[in-house]
Amino acid sequence: MPKLKLSGVSKAYGATVALRRGDLEIESGEVHVLIGSNGSGKSTLCKIVAGSVRPDSGEVLLDGKPVAVSGPQASRALGIGIFYQELSLAAHRTVAENICLPDMPVSAGVFVDKVTLEERAARYVRLFEDVAGEGFSADAPVNSLRADQRQLVEIMKALASEAPVLIFDEPTSALDRAQVDRFFEILRDLKKEARAMVFISHRMDEIFAIGDRVTVIRDGETVGTSRIAETDPAAVVRLMVGEQDELAPQTPEPEQARTTTREVLLSVSGLSGPGFVNIGFEVARGEILGFGGLHGQGQSSVLRAIFGAGLVSAGEIMLKGERLAARTPRDAIRRGVAYVSGDRGRDGVIQGRPIIENVTPIHYLRNRLTIARPSALRDKALRALEALHTKFATLSHPINSLSGGNQQKVVIARWLIDRPDILLLDDPTKGIDLSAKADLFALIRKLAEEGMGIVLYSSEDAELLNNADRILVFNGGSVTRELTGADRTRYNLYHAAYEAA
Repeated sequence: MPKLKLSGVSKAYGATVALRRGDLEIESGEVHVLIGSNGSGKSTLCKIVAGSVRPDSGEVLLDGKPVAVSGPQASRALGIGIFYQELSLAAHRTVAENICLPDMPVSAGVFVDKVTLEERAARYVRLFEDVAGEGFSADAPVNSLRADQRQLVEIMKALASEAPVLIFDEPTSALDRAQVDRFFEILRDLKKEARAMVFISHRMDEIFAIGDRVTVIRDGETVGTSRIAETDPAAVVRLMVGEQDELAPQTPEPEQARTTTREVLLSVSGLSGPGFVNIGFEVARGEILGFGGLHGQGQSSVLRAIFGAGLVSAGEIMLKGERLAARTPRDAIRRGVAYVSGDRGRDGVIQGRPIIENVTPIHYLRNRLTIARPSALRDKALRALEALHTKFATLSHPINSLSGGNQQKVVIARWLIDRPDILLLDDPTKGIDLSAKADLFALIRKLAEEGMGIVLYSSEDAELLNNADRILVFNGGSVTRELTGADRTRYNLYHAAYEAA
């Protein structure tokens, strides 16, 4: 009898189906790998088990009995612990406090029992103490730790639950090799204790090093389960891709189709910084260069670094043959570099302000205008908005009155008044509807045909395969493969994204 079983579990957010049919069986004493591409539904499935997301349909069985996981507390009461991909740590509390946070020991029903807390936390700190690195201790505040150390704290927090069922959603993404090896030693010990564990990872070498069975989710549905000993990486990737045409999309080659001579606009060499290392590429006039791979592999960090919004520790960026050392986005903008983020709430819209003010700020910055007269730019603003088929009442209406897709169109339109040489697109279609996506990509292709150089990072494979002339696949902060011509297939994209970094 499986320790944990999910049958026909589904979840939708309005018209967006996050999980269509999730099936999963976890045995006691096994590490069960869950794998799928970006947005396939694997994290949603885990959150349903953890009680942070309620399913629309389906059944969850624990030890053969149906259970209703009504929330995180109910999940913990049932003996389920989880490591979240998005860390859930209290930044201003200590390592020890975070480890014990879900079940803080108290005395007299009110006060924290510090002696018990320190004893309990010390057990888990000792597991990693020789690989955690300098500055890591039980009394260190979490906000003083490096990214890998914070991830270790989240792992310790999950282990401290002592739950019979443990779920780890990409727990090794920020860890070094020694830390991963120690974590795997701990998982093997937990298997001997008959714990049932789910392990999500994008690293194929890790999957085959620690897994007993692997379940593949594709497009919101469970499509197959295999024993690790009876399969191989190529078979797993084929199951992720499905029975699809392996031919590359019919997009033209940029140099031959769009230009007679290849004029390099942007050249990057040896670029390194937080989250990426030794990145090098060129973007020609009229070319759309794609950045592929799973989330958080350095793609966004590279784009932000070029734009002056991220740190660079080594390397060189050349724009039209001259060195670009943008210390701030202002420097990059004035040199003709544009950046559009998929996180419009953080990096895009000016909340509460009129549409006209959201369209015109780049024009004022590039032209060093000191007096803001938006009315003088109405015609230019309207032309930019109309190029994207933006739906709005008047330019004086607040940006918040628009749908998410139309807000993103406004963010993009601000760069069209004064055309840049290089357009950096950082997952620009996140959270917008299909119609808005079609308008955006029609414009992107038109801008490329008119001579703009474009770098497109997208977490959706189809967007890259249908629009990029070349695709650089990122894995672990490095480029592992370049896909061109007939090599631009979903299979090759997945294979490069999941192979060992």
